[in-house]
Amino acid sequence: MTTVKHMKWWGWGVEGVQFEYHNKPNFAPFVKEAVDLDLEVEPADIDAPDLDRLRLPDSLISAAQLARLTELVGDAHVTTERLERVTHTYGKSIRDLLRLRDGSIARVPDVVVYPGTEAEVQQIVDLAVDQDAVLIPFGGGTNISGSLEPLPEETRPIISLDLGRMNRVLEVDEQSGLARVQAGTLGPDLEEQLGDRGWTMGHFPDSFTHSTLGGWVATRSSGMQSDKYGDIAEITRGLRVVVPRRTLVIRPLPGTSTGPSVREMILGSEGRLGVITEVTVQIHRLPTERQVLGYLFPDWQAGLAAMEEIASSDASPSVTRVSDARETGFSFATRKKGKKVSGAVSAALMKVLERKGWDLEKLCLSFIGYEGSKRHVGYEKNLVRQIVRKHGGILLGKGPGTLYDQKKFDTPYIRDFLLDRGAAADVSETAAPWSRLRDLYAGTVAAANAAYREIGVRGWIMCHLSHSEHSGACLYFTFAFRHDDNDPIGRYEVVKTAIQQAFIDNGGTLSHHHAVGREHAPWIEQDLSPAGADMLRGLFESVDPKRNLNPGKIVF
Repeated sequence: MTTVKHMKWWGWGVEGVQFEYHNKPNFAPFVKEAVDLDLEVEPADIDAPDLDRLRLPDSLISAAQLARLTELVGDAHVTTERLERVTHTYGKSIRDLLRLRDGSIARVPDVVVYPGTEAEVQQIVDLAVDQDAVLIPFGGGTNISGSLEPLPEETRPIISLDLGRMNRVLEVDEQSGLARVQAGTLGPDLEEQLGDRGWTMGHFPDSFTHSTLGGWVATRSSGMQSDKYGDIAEITRGLRVVVPRRTLVIRPLPGTSTGPSVREMILGSEGRLGVITEVTVQIHRLPTERQVLGYLFPDWQAGLAAMEEIASSDASPSVTRVSDARETGFSFATRKKGKKVSGAVSAALMKVLERKGWDLEKLCLSFIGYEGSKRHVGYEKNLVRQIVRKHGGILLGKGPGTLYDQKKFDTPYIRDFLLDRGAAADVSETAAPWSRLRDLYAGTVAAANAAYREIGVRGWIMCHLSHSEHSGACLYFTFAFRHDDNDPIGRYEVVKTAIQQAFIDNGGTLSHHHAVGREHAPWIEQDLSPAGADMLRGLFESVDPKRNLNPGKIVF
């Protein structure tokens, strides 16, 4: 069987790795206050869901189709096993995880295929079209917007096309700073292969450990360092995409004037226009200096103002992030019990700030990253220091930034921890111009709190600003509530819908970097206008008239 590794089927990340709170003395009180969940009352049993208890529909793949797929890629790379089919059914949204835990699986892929070459991908795509099957490309399975799930009413055979074997950096053009990379390459493998040659792509989304380059392109991903390196749309220079009967080739040119951008059509297309097999990306020499520093602002408004001024200044940090007071409280609550000296320093700092008139309930934690030569980093730190000071902020130093850098990919494990205890937590993110961000933030928080009142729970919503650009930035919200297994999906939909609608109503987009899928498709016409949504429908129909390529995503 294939050696491609996946996350555990019922949750985030690696089997055996889980969130631990007993070494974090402030976490249990925080959770009790936030969502009325008492962690001191542990559930009697917390066992991983039992795969054998899931009721799966029988595979619809015919013997002849299975034989042909096996002929194309080899017996070791075609499977109809239960675990493989379940693993390739959903992404990792809360809706996905709740359905898996509940056994609510209406439709699963009928077969999982692991091609090793672009030529094999072409033959599988052509087979799917000829046989009127459905083909869903699969990268790392981290998607949280419903981009992977088969339509429940689908009666045709469904092929999950896992690109995990196509995982190599093929070529580095050092003169141009370009790299040709296979689309199934996971984030860590990509950076390791580039790093061995002294390069980096600089793209580090929260899902970095378990997501692939092709998935990033297909969903228009952004990374933590996109302020400096750009999001994946800016990083992607060239593409190879298998479409029925042929291969689309976008050459990695620095700029073109060749009509509407076909490259842009593929970005964010979620498999509806073909299968991305290779991406040529912009790369950069590894920086000689890299620092992430922590700062504190007296309140959210001061933090927003500072980020806005930094974005329009001569400084170009790699990371600009500020959390609201609620997320700052969460960050403090997830700290491990420290040494006596560091604990005393923190307590002393809080007393100093209190004497200066700061309201400790309004503190906002910020992380700002710097990369480049030592001289350049020093120059940028000085520019930012002046802006931070102007807005009443203070420097905390390298310690918090180092901790953030180490733990930035671990937060999703907390979702599994909460699910085990009858609570749900998920994220939604948006973007808007600087002039709309304050209203967008306030409107979203108000909408979420109204939704919590509607479903009768004590809920939590927190936010951070990230991905700053000259004209605006991303607001990334995390929301949570206790459901006690009382219609968790129905309650989730009330809260999620309220948050998404608040984005649109207050001048934001339906998603900044988590894609559309099925989760966000109800808002596509409000976001792009009905004319824009119709244009997308026409594009998809022109390439895929029989709806063989991941149907039902982006637009219904």
